[in-house]
Amino acid sequence: MGTTSRADRFYDDQVLDRLNERMREFVGRQEMFFLATADRNGDCDSTFRAGPPGFLQVLDDRTLAYPEYRGNGVLASLGNIEENPHLGILMIDFLRDRIGLHVNGRARIVSDAEMRAAHPGLPIDAVPGRRAQLWVEVAVEEAYIHCAKHIPRLQRVPAQQRGRDWGTDDMKRKGGDFFGSAAEAPDRLPYQRRVPAEQDAFREAAERVLAEVRQRAPVSDDHAFRGWFR
Repeated sequence: MGTTSRADRFYDDQVLDRLNERMREFVGRQEMFFLATADRNGDCDSTFRAGPPGFLQVLDDRTLAYPEYRGNGVLASLGNIEENPHLGILMIDFLRDRIGLHVNGRARIVSDAEMRAAHPGLPIDAVPGRRAQLWVEVAVEEAYIHCAKHIPRLQRVPAQQRGRDWGTDDMKRKGGDFFGSAAEAPDRLPYQRRVPAEQDAFREAAERVLAEVRQRAPVSDDHAFRGWFR
C-alpha cells in the first residue's frame, strides 16, 4: 500500500521485545483485553478476557500470565494454544488514557498449583467464579502501541450498576440465546470443527455402514437415524 517506509520507522521506533516500565504500569491496571489465537491450520479465533485490575499479571519485563476463569466450557483459546503457541493480546484503555498496547508472544498452559509454586506472591481471588485452575503464561516477543486515533472515550458506570455473574451456569444471566442461534439450529447442517484424520476415517466408515443398513432395512426418519452415528 506504499507505506513500507512508515512501517519501517514504526518498527524501529515503537516495537520492543520486552515491556518497559510504562508498559508494565499500563498492563497492571487493565481490567480487560482482547485475545487472538489460531490453531495448527492457521484458523483464527478472537475473544475477550476480563477481571479485576491486575488480573493480567506482569511476572517480569518479558513474561505475562493471565488466569483462565470458568467460561462456556468450549475452551477454544486453550485448544488453539495447545496446537499453536503464538498469540496476540490487545489492551485498550477506553477510560483514562485512550490508548492501546499490543503484546505478541508464545504461550504455554500452566496449572494453578505450578504457577503459584513459581510465583508465591500471586493474589488469591476471593470470588469463586474468578478462581483459576489454569493460567496462560506468555513469553513476550513484541510490545507496541495502538494509536489513540480511533479509540472512543468511554465512561465508567457507577459501582452499584456493575453487577457481574462470575462463573454462573445460568443461561439467562450469561446472555442466553441472545442472537437466536438455537432457533435456527434444526434448519442448518450440524456444526463441525476440523478433526484429525483418524476421526475422518471413522466418519467415512460410519457412512458406509449407514448405507449398507439403509439398503437392508430402510427407515422413515433418516435424519434421526444419521444422527446416531455422529
